[in-house]
Amino acid sequence: MTRQQKSGGKRGGGARDGAKHGSGEVRRGPSQRQLRVGEEMRHALSRIIARDELSDPDLARQQVTVTAVDISPDLRNAVAYVVPFGVAVEGAVDTVTLIKALNRAAAFFRGQLSREVDLRMSPTLRFRLDESFQQANRIEALLHDPVVARDLLPHNEPAEHSAGDAPEEAAGRDGKDRDGGDDGAA
Repeated sequence: MTRQQKSGGKRGGGARDGAKHGSGEVRRGPSQRQLRVGEEMRHALSRIIARDELSDPDLARQQVTVTAVDISPDLRNAVAYVVPFGVAVEGAVDTVTLIKALNRAAAFFRGQLSREVDLRMSPTLRFRLDESFQQANRIEALLHDPVVARDLLPHNEPAEHSAGDAPEEAAGRDGKDRDGGDDGAA
């Protein structure tokens, strides 16, 4: 057992500290370059989609928000997370059809990105539905559930004693005075 394991934790805890997985490899978070390129691609994709130059009928006049772009360390593959407007209304937008249409148009988006983002090689794009908003809505609904809301309220200890009675803690839990003797009961 290492000293770190004995102490019960890891030191540092920064973003560069990776978690070891079963294969022994250390996985790290995205680098600054990945984050910067991903953010630039997100803005460029938003502009491309807003221009509405797509000929696919499934994408015609669709309003889509690009929430994030994750890019591989070698900058050759990217996953764009999107949310269509109108998802809050049940059945207003068929998200499966929309994601399939965006993935069909990925080559078009790749070509447009190569003109807008200055990279040596334009990454291969895939589109996925960003489910973080749905998860946040589920958590919000759970927090407003009366059963959960009751558990989240601060617990006040019940008033078992009358005003004249002293609580048992004043004398100690074992019934003895603080000086170690009996509490005078004979």
